[in-house]
Amino acid sequence: MAEKGRVCVTGAGGFLGSWVVKFLLSRGYEVHGTVRDPGHEKNAHLKKLEHAALNLHLFKADLLDYDSLCAAIAGCKGVFHVASPVPLGTVSNPEVELIEPAASGTHNVLKACSKEKVHKVVVVSSISAVYKNPNWPKNQVMDEMCWSDKEYCKEIKNFYCLSKTLAESQALEYAKQNGLNIVTVCPGLVLGPILQPTINFSSLVLINLLKEGFESLENKICIIVDVRDVAEALLLAYEKPEAEGRYICLAYTIRTKDLIEKLRIMYPDYNYPKNFEEIMAEETYSSEKLQKLGWKYRPLEETLSDSVRSYQEAGILDKH
Repeated sequence: MAEKGRVCVTGAGGFLGSWVVKFLLSRGYEVHGTVRDPGHEKNAHLKKLEHAALNLHLFKADLLDYDSLCAAIAGCKGVFHVASPVPLGTVSNPEVELIEPAASGTHNVLKACSKEKVHKVVVVSSISAVYKNPNWPKNQVMDEMCWSDKEYCKEIKNFYCLSKTLAESQALEYAKQNGLNIVTVCPGLVLGPILQPTINFSSLVLINLLKEGFESLENKICIIVDVRDVAEALLLAYEKPEAEGRYICLAYTIRTKDLIEKLRIMYPDYNYPKNFEEIMAEETYSSEKLQKLGWKYRPLEETLSDSVRSYQEAGILDKH
């Protein structure tokens, strides 16, 4: 048995899940990782992680299959629920593709945690469960008290925000009703080096800015955090006994145009957007609660350069 005990990570093969597994193994935990297909080559990178041979066990599991989750969580004292559907394109059936896996999937994970008498659960939510709130007072910093408005999400057909808001609010409600120790973490746009061989949605946002040469782009606010810093936040939320409730996890808010200028200075030869359309956006956010737990984040330039280097090494971006 590993010195720190046994924990389970759902969605272990994904962008964030892979880093969580890597950090847990490096800290002396034994890890049960859930993936759709343990034998598939897209999960082969997990088996190459340091200490994986001894301390990583992959389980075939599906969020909508309660029994498969119970098998993966059995014997674990902690669970990191990272798995959640993120749309890569247009969603034709949001109920089936997003809402059911996010809300019902989270409920199944929590039910399995109760059954297996897990001590603590850390659920990955999203800033999407925070900021879609037209009733939040203008110029007031968005903190953990702010929730996306479910009806507003339906109205504007933002089903991803709806799915994350439903899943997180139901998780915290479940904690109250069932006495399960649950902490939620809400990251912004997660960037940073990829460990997995497939391209995830948030990395694709940055890749497209570097290579698509868009004619025009909205000058939106980007809410950025490094994948390694999110993984650290999840471990803090798990290991610190005083961690409770929800935590916003973001490092930088920057306009798209300013982000592009930063990238252009670092990498002048990529195909950047040509024009920007100005839009009203004044939200400000606070990660103060998480920082009080001891969370720190790295410089944005480090996140960008490590991201680009990893895309180049994976053959996703040409080297310039």
